[in-house]
Amino acid sequence: MKRPTMKDVAEAAGVSLMTVSRVVSHAPGVSPDTVAKVEQAVRRLGYQRNLNARNLRQKRLGTSTIGLVVDDLANPFYALMARSIEDEAHRRGCVVLVGSTNDEPRREREVIAAFTARQVDGLIVVPTIGSHGFLRPAMEAGTQVVCVDRPAEGLDVDTVTVDNRDGARHAVTHLLGHGHDRIAYLGDRYDIWTQRERYAGYLDALFAHGLSADPALVRHGLRSHLDARLALADLRALPDPPTALFTSNDLITQGVLDAMDDSDGQDRPRAAGRPLPMAIVGFDDLPLAKRLDPPLTVVSQDPVAVGSTAANLLFSRIAGDRSAPRKVILLTRLVERRSGERPGHRPDRPAGT
Repeated sequence: MKRPTMKDVAEAAGVSLMTVSRVVSHAPGVSPDTVAKVEQAVRRLGYQRNLNARNLRQKRLGTSTIGLVVDDLANPFYALMARSIEDEAHRRGCVVLVGSTNDEPRREREVIAAFTARQVDGLIVVPTIGSHGFLRPAMEAGTQVVCVDRPAEGLDVDTVTVDNRDGARHAVTHLLGHGHDRIAYLGDRYDIWTQRERYAGYLDALFAHGLSADPALVRHGLRSHLDARLALADLRALPDPPTALFTSNDLITQGVLDAMDDSDGQDRPRAAGRPLPMAIVGFDDLPLAKRLDPPLTVVSQDPVAVGSTAANLLFSRIAGDRSAPRKVILLTRLVERRSGERPGHRPDRPAGT
């Protein structure tokens, strides 16, 4: 069948070609009755706008698409961030292509190459480790790039991050303030920028209280629920186990909570009433954090704000903004819900002091 044209829509609706153009472009000044007639004709005929033709007519070479490259879209933080970016793109009539890298540089290059081959107007990238100089040819050809969650080595572009170090410092200081001096750190790969920043915040808090990190209490490289569960088992088996935990992302936090649930051999959700065996503060909030017993204390960052900020920066660049690259650092917030308020116990100090 012949693909319906704007002229076909105009004839079916009994209006001029210009009127159809104004309706499908959401231009003001068209009466509601006329809009309804045109939209009815559009649906009946199955008409779709030819965006490439429109761009050429307007002498724009853009494709009205952007690429989003994240670590893992299954991670709740990245899922919410992606939705926020998609909302900003939708308001501008733009489509978002999304790919995950699992923090593997080779896969990152493959995903970005696939997006640039489709001539996306811009890229929002959660960078993996290593130099990102490979992006320069695409940037020189007009592809705009914004980094989010982490900076990219070798690129001077707009970057949106949160204050990871300060957030982690507040989390560990909170545990120290409740009498804990055996605080374990459970982190993702140390070569990931956000994880280095959070570990630095952990060390900052200990140092400020006259303490140094005990290597026996530090676990890096936890990439899955299983890794987190095994790490907790190791920590609890120590001759002098920790009384508190700082977990550096939501995936690790969930693995630790699952392991705590399983530790007594019962298959009941923690929300049913079993207390946590040790204090815990996690970086990133969880959807059910308020329903745990006790509710989970977290360092909360706002993935929606992170995503919308990155998207607005990218679209301003696509629109022609050529000012100096901006580094936007958003604040975190410590949400106290009681899991980190469990008092530490030391013979030389009353609990809770």
